[in-house]
Amino acid sequence: MAEEAALQTRGENEKQSDETLLQSDETLEHHQRVKRGWVWNQFFVLEEYTGSEPLYVGKVRAKYRKLHSDMDRGDGSIKYILSGEGAGTMFTIDDNTGDIHAIQRLDREVKAQYILRAQALQRRTGMPLEPESEFIVKIQDINDNEPQFLDGPYTASVPEMSVIGTSVLQLTATDADDPTYGNSARVVYSILHGQPYFSVEPRTGIIRVTLPNMDREAKEHYEVIIQAKDMGGQLGGLAGTTTVNITLSDVNDNPPKFAQKLYQMSVPESSPVGSIVGRVRAKDLDEGINAEMRYTIIDGDGRDTFDISTDPTNQVGIITIRKPLDFEGKKSYTLKVEGANTQLDHRFLRMGPFSDVTIIHISVEDVDEPPQFDSKFYYVEVPEDVEIGTVFQTVSAKDLDVSNNSVRYSIERNSDPGRYFYIDITSGALMTARPLDREEVSWHNITVMAMEMNNPTQIGSVSVTVKVIDVNDNPPELEKYYEAFVCENTKAGQLIQTVTAVDLDDPLGGQHFYYSLAPEAANNPNFTLRDNQDNTAWIVTRRGGFSQQQWSIYYLPILISDGEQPVHSSTSTLTIRVCSCDTEGNVMSCTAEAYTLPVSLSRGALIAILACIFVLLVMILLILSLRSQRKKPYLTDAEENVHENIVRYDDEGGGEQDTEAFDIAAMWNPRESQVVKFRQDMVSEIESLSRYVPQNYMGDSNVHGYVLAKLYEADVDPCAPPYDSLQTYAYEGEGSVADSLSSLQSVTTNTDHDYDYLSDWGPRFKKLSDMYGVSEMDNALW
Repeated sequence: MAEEAALQTRGENEKQSDETLLQSDETLEHHQRVKRGWVWNQFFVLEEYTGSEPLYVGKVRAKYRKLHSDMDRGDGSIKYILSGEGAGTMFTIDDNTGDIHAIQRLDREVKAQYILRAQALQRRTGMPLEPESEFIVKIQDINDNEPQFLDGPYTASVPEMSVIGTSVLQLTATDADDPTYGNSARVVYSILHGQPYFSVEPRTGIIRVTLPNMDREAKEHYEVIIQAKDMGGQLGGLAGTTTVNITLSDVNDNPPKFAQKLYQMSVPESSPVGSIVGRVRAKDLDEGINAEMRYTIIDGDGRDTFDISTDPTNQVGIITIRKPLDFEGKKSYTLKVEGANTQLDHRFLRMGPFSDVTIIHISVEDVDEPPQFDSKFYYVEVPEDVEIGTVFQTVSAKDLDVSNNSVRYSIERNSDPGRYFYIDITSGALMTARPLDREEVSWHNITVMAMEMNNPTQIGSVSVTVKVIDVNDNPPELEKYYEAFVCENTKAGQLIQTVTAVDLDDPLGGQHFYYSLAPEAANNPNFTLRDNQDNTAWIVTRRGGFSQQQWSIYYLPILISDGEQPVHSSTSTLTIRVCSCDTEGNVMSCTAEAYTLPVSLSRGALIAILACIFVLLVMILLILSLRSQRKKPYLTDAEENVHENIVRYDDEGGGEQDTEAFDIAAMWNPRESQVVKFRQDMVSEIESLSRYVPQNYMGDSNVHGYVLAKLYEADVDPCAPPYDSLQTYAYEGEGSVADSLSSLQSVTTNTDHDYDYLSDWGPRFKKLSDMYGVSEMDNALW
């Protein structure tokens, strides 16, 4: 076929050459100036010639008229040469005949035309017979290139649920053939794969949706193959294909759904506020903003106790604690939770509602909690003169757990370093263990702990603030040490000193002091005192004419009392010096002037006085010497065996404490064996009991008070035994008809005791009465 087209083109080129020559002859007839015998224009050659012979392009001829005698008559006297684009490589010329041939395959898509130049030369001389002539060789197109999609493969997206005819993408295929020659470059589009979902317009290449209600959740990705065919799609045309990957984009067309209609959760009651209880999720088949959720609690008895929030990363509802939980108060809660989309598409509201509801049941788990006091804190006021062992407050704590364990109380010792207080371990009664002194410590902040008996790790605590109330237990005293002076020339009624007093107490109505002279100085002839009724007093002279030689210093006792009950008073001494002053009352000297002995006192009297003083000193030295001699232990003669002497002392064994019960020197000195020494840890306890033990208060509190009093005595007694010794308290409590049965400090004599009164104590003491009682018959025997 290409050869036929080439032959056809060759005939056209020869015909065109002849026409061109004729035109040249006619032109030569009218224009003698043109020497060239031919005019060349252009040749047409088909591309992609595949024949075995060179492709004939055209022929060059020259006819001369009236130029010279050498004319191309075919005898070879004229030589043709070819130059220009492709000369010698793509095209050749027969130098005898002027025939031009293409010796290489021509491709219009590579080069559409070539510009060549031809010239006729005299073969013998090589001289040009005429000027060069330029001509064009155009390459004629054949359909040798298929359409191509230069940007393929393609990706595109279209919203799901799109209506029929929705445009997806427009494709364009390019054909390298000549669009101006024939149908080689006229392209028609068709779809090879992707029906029935999509179609393509044949002429425009626009891909459109052809199936309604395509659901992304059912199928998201589609592969479509588009074909572009030239020659208008006719048979024999060339075709190219490309792939289009189409993705359905998401729209909010699916409502959220909870996986369960009822969720069961549990949380320990000890969980702090803000801790997470659990998570719920309403599943949404959509994605992105179309799946965004908002969770809310719309109903239930736990709306005030729990909160719910949305985790934006995975659209999960997080349930947290809003208020403290208490298993004993409420064991379970119910929540009604709604999950709803935040972004709605009004085109698909008919597919709603875009929300869902579920029920959440939350169980509160019991946790062993520490005991809880019935008050968050305690405040109590205690007078400072309260007796040791007095109960001033009772705290109460309970184990609120189901087990309801018993509770034991104690004081956190770091909160009471002075050990002022004691608490009953079972009742929680707080009592004083030491005397309170407001002037020393006015506030006590102690911490009371309550511990479960069955679980010592569970300990609750409460703060107890104790305010020590002031009582009038301190006498007023002068504010400072006063030392006044009085001039010798002072007159009666002269003010010589103003005194003020202080009191450590702090009464509610303020201090009010009363001043007076002490009873022994009430009739003092020299000075008097005036109470100003404003907590000050004046010291005023009663007379004038004071003299340093007669009396240089006066001591004035002042009695100061307060106005509170019970009234306390103290006596302070004011020192008044007699001084010599000038006429204006300025002190000049307060030292007594030297004076000579009276004439009546002779020298002999002075010697007698000194002799008496010397005798007294000698007697004092003798007495001290005798005392030192008596303190030395008595030593027996060498021949006397002191180990045969029997030393008797009425003291019961007490371990190491026996060293305080007797003097070891008595083993070496029988004369001192009769000296009775009492143990320091055996002081009379019963006698001191009444001072500290409160009477008739809270049952056995007197026993607590007694023990606390004895502990206080041991703490403040510097002669008490060491801390590892055993303290024995002979106190049986109040109400016993037998009183105290202790034998401590009982009289140790050889006389018999009268135990007849035991018979009056009832049948329980009858046996003792029979054993130790003295009958009348026994008395008759003695």
